[in-house]
Amino acid sequence: MKLDTICVQGAYQPKNGEPRVMPIVQSTTYKYESSDEMGQLFDLKKPGYFYSRLANPTCDLVAQKIAMMEGGVGGMLTGSGQAANFYAIFNIANAGDHIVSSSAIYGGTFNLFNVTMRKLGIDFTFVKPNATEAEIEAAFKPNTKAVFGETISNPSLDIFDFDKFAKAAHAHGVPLIVDNTFATPINCRPIEFGTDIVTHSTTKYMDGHASTVGGVIVDSGNFDWTQNDKFPGLTTPDESYHGIVYADQGKMAYTTKLVAQLMRDLGSVQSPQSAFLINIGLETLHLRMPKHCQNALAVAKYLKKNPKIGWVNCAMLEDDPQYALAKKYMPHGTCGVVSFGIKGGRAAATTFMDSLKLAAIVTHVADARTCCLHPASTTHRQLTDKQLEECGVSPDLVRFSVGIEDAEDIIADIQQALDRC
Repeated sequence: MKLDTICVQGAYQPKNGEPRVMPIVQSTTYKYESSDEMGQLFDLKKPGYFYSRLANPTCDLVAQKIAMMEGGVGGMLTGSGQAANFYAIFNIANAGDHIVSSSAIYGGTFNLFNVTMRKLGIDFTFVKPNATEAEIEAAFKPNTKAVFGETISNPSLDIFDFDKFAKAAHAHGVPLIVDNTFATPINCRPIEFGTDIVTHSTTKYMDGHASTVGGVIVDSGNFDWTQNDKFPGLTTPDESYHGIVYADQGKMAYTTKLVAQLMRDLGSVQSPQSAFLINIGLETLHLRMPKHCQNALAVAKYLKKNPKIGWVNCAMLEDDPQYALAKKYMPHGTCGVVSFGIKGGRAAATTFMDSLKLAAIVTHVADARTCCLHPASTTHRQLTDKQLEECGVSPDLVRFSVGIEDAEDIIADIQQALDRC
């Protein structure tokens, strides 16, 4: 199936007389006729379900669909995008290990890495997305276990150079992990550019309607965990799970460990009802993303000509410094988010946002409705000025998430708000 068809009919294939729509399996447990049969499930010798903290049929079908969309071999839903990024790294990194990460990432992820995961003993070195090969090389240490980045960073909209970072990661025998939330697999499939693990906040475009929080981790199945001794958690027996060696699971090694070890112990599960809602969003993702990009480009072109706007960041603009890089990895468009600065700084940005009528000031981003946010005073307010600079978030930056309404109405709303600044 091609990508558009996967969005609509991927993973769930009902048999004769079964529900046409993917069903919600709202059950914590599953009945079996014998103890031996259930024991085989616990030993991973037989496929099936025994407790929804580890796996649920509805959640598994949605994860499988997203894995198909990304070109991966397996996936696992999580309770949020934050949980997905945490699990993706914690599945291969322990206390005393080190990660190289792009500095241009979502503020919540930056804080997760720079504060919370440091408390767990995992160290991070942040490099700018436009760092040279030599600067990236200098960030590696003998205990480095992965490289992390975002396809399109939130909210600075830096485009990730897959070739450069994948080359560095693989030269050191570690996987590349990329958060593909903003681009979605409709506009970019990171695995095709050397990424080994893909994450998403499904809360954003995949859901598309601001109805449910969620995350997903997709495994490419391409990384060889046995090529060196960096990943004992995958290549040596897990005594907490009957001595299983996850690498023996072949291409599903990483995903199997995610479910059998991390989700079992930490339990950041996605509910089947939320997974059902995500699937409804996925069915129209291939229709919505082109409209988001079309509208965002129209808004960006308008802003570029407005004298009250100091700068505009949209890699779909032909004169944007990142245009060539965006075309290389996302030839059909980037996303519906545009960032810009209003002349007058924080005060002008506040007046502008408070004057909007169609667009709403919300914490959310990337859904059907147009919305906006001032990151420096909201989502990124816990960061210092230096950390804000590292993340590419200036004090005047407005993150404007362009929805799928009529572009002329969106622009008219921006104009009347700017008239008040």
